[in-house]
Amino acid sequence: MKNSAAIWGAVVGVLLAQGAAAAEIAVLSGGAIEPGLKAAASAFQKQTGDTVKITFNTTPQIRKRIDGGEKFDVVIAPPAAMDAFAKAGKLGEERVNVGRVGMGIAVRPGAPVPDISSAEALRRSVLGAETLVFNRASSGLYIEDLFKKMGIYEQIESKTTRYPDAGSVMEHVLKGKGKEIGFGPITEILMYKEKGLRLVGPFPAEVQNYTSYVAAVATGSPNGEPARSLVRYLGSPSGKGLFSAAGIE
Repeated sequence: MKNSAAIWGAVVGVLLAQGAAAAEIAVLSGGAIEPGLKAAASAFQKQTGDTVKITFNTTPQIRKRIDGGEKFDVVIAPPAAMDAFAKAGKLGEERVNVGRVGMGIAVRPGAPVPDISSAEALRRSVLGAETLVFNRASSGLYIEDLFKKMGIYEQIESKTTRYPDAGSVMEHVLKGKGKEIGFGPITEILMYKEKGLRLVGPFPAEVQNYTSYVAAVATGSPNGEPARSLVRYLGSPSGKGLFSAAGIE
């Protein structure tokens, strides 16, 4: 009996030690890579026992939170934002390229499908639409700039609806009416596919825009080693495969 009690005590001690060693890694990330990051985080958790807690925001919101002093273990954002964080001493030197996301066009179920076979076709479809919907984040700023370069922004500005993030854009398009076109990162559009949202296709190659994302450990992270392990996993062949399967190049 004494031996059994001793063995059981040892087992419990090991289990408790393992539980104590498990970390909760706080991640702040751009929303466009959500499906791939969730899949990679889930796989990482199964392998390590560590928990990955992810907060998704637009790049402007990420800047605001980091500049405001909020603490995260890992940050994932476009290179320009990461450069600014690193310059301010808020990120470590090690970085991993996570992938890039292109822009796409979406319509609700049963809505007229716009011709986007070329930049000129896209221009005509935009002019012919009754409503255009896109966000105010980095992808939306690119779309605004594109329409300005096409020389049509003044003509279509009054029929545009803007939201802070891509998710709100997709919800709006699903409930819309008439000849309405939505714009956003392809991954964001695909996340609403099961609800009926239709991905018409990517932007024509000549006007396509990709947003790249890189990951790094935040300076002063209390979970430094687990956070570094997560970042390295995101850049590994296994992690890259999960991002690729979610439409992230």
